[in-house]
Amino acid sequence: MMAGRRLQALCLVLIMLSSSVAAPASAQTTDPKQPSVDNPHMHFWGTSQMDQCWTHFDRNGSDGSSQDGYGEKEFTGNGEQVDIDFTCRIQSGETFKENMYLNPNSSIVLELEFQIEHTDCTDTQECQDLTLTLFKGTIPVAKEEFPQIGGSDADENLRWEIPVAENMTSWNKSGEEPTLQVEFSKPGYSAFSCLIFLCGGWFRFYYSDNPDNYTVEATFPIVNLTETGPGDGGGGGGLLGGAVGDSLPGFGLAAGLGALAMAAIAGSKREE
Repeated sequence: MMAGRRLQALCLVLIMLSSSVAAPASAQTTDPKQPSVDNPHMHFWGTSQMDQCWTHFDRNGSDGSSQDGYGEKEFTGNGEQVDIDFTCRIQSGETFKENMYLNPNSSIVLELEFQIEHTDCTDTQECQDLTLTLFKGTIPVAKEEFPQIGGSDADENLRWEIPVAENMTSWNKSGEEPTLQVEFSKPGYSAFSCLIFLCGGWFRFYYSDNPDNYTVEATFPIVNLTETGPGDGGGGGGLLGGAVGDSLPGFGLAAGLGALAMAAIAGSKREE
């Protein structure tokens, strides 16, 4: 009888261990367009006319993006305003399949590349420095102006570090994907020579697949977190090792099987 109890318990423990190991492995996303701990870089793509801009997490997924590696708008009128307002959203059909959780002690880092030709504003002109706004779904969570970018025909790198605030630790699937809005408005060049030479200005935004190999991406400090509050709402979360949630899908099953094994042994003892 003792040998039978041991064999029964051993079988249950083996099932428990296989469940706890296999379930988390199968839960890991293999879709290269989806964010994960091992795939934290969001890439930017768009058309040559910059009338469409989209994002996803696959560095090699440039299908449909400009073959030049950038989008550009020209403003060729004498003194015409270089006026830009466009938004880069997650690619259609590629909304998050799982919630994305960020390390609250780290930062989101955006590295972008621009080329903006314009002239200075006067007191009578309405102007806006290059302005970036990061949205979580439809809610703006960070906004910054970059007056140092623009004013020449040189390519310029922009690096924006955004400390992860309390409202950025959890990004719910299918509704809270990151979106980046880009705004700019300053006058182009104006002169008598514009009758012969090109005046005005232009605005160029580089995409992730560009011929100069500029780094164009947003890096999110993704971690395996688990919700500590009810529902999927955005605030709370804890590192693995705290309360167990959907980040360890096999753990609950393993714990249940372990309890069954203990109950089986105890039942056998009572029968004796």
